[in-house]
Amino acid sequence: MSFRITGLDPKPFLSLYGLDDAALKARGVVRMQASDDTGYPERVELRNASCGESLLLLNYLHQPADTPYRSSHAIFVREGATVPYDACDEVPEPLRARTISLRGFDRKHYIADALVVNGEQLADAIERLFATESVSYLHAHYAGYGCYAARVDRA
Repeated sequence: MSFRITGLDPKPFLSLYGLDDAALKARGVVRMQASDDTGYPERVELRNASCGESLLLLNYLHQPADTPYRSSHAIFVREGATVPYDACDEVPEPLRARTISLRGFDRKHYIADALVVNGEQLADAIERLFATESVSYLHAHYAGYGCYAARVDRA
């Protein structure tokens, strides 16, 4: 079964790029510098930030549906990211390299099924969840920290 993984639309973050630290703080956002090449998975481009790159750490409402599953969590956005990741049948490196919690949501935005897998097995897990007829879309989360990682749809 074919699937499509997408990063976040950068438009909601564009107004934050270049703001000074005080202006970011007023919006609940913190600017950080990646201190290595693997510990900062970025959510627009779905790549690990490179050492020294500027990231914005902010709370993001990744499940906005008005259900008990409405949810937000901290995410990293690379300051300056403008092109979201969008690929079919490919798993980007940050997801392959980490343990992932996959949450399968139905049309009413309730969890219909879920799995926790090593990122190397993510494509197979996506296929297993989409084999469940009631699953409409998936959210991938980095299991260790619980942060939203990406959306997965049938392609």
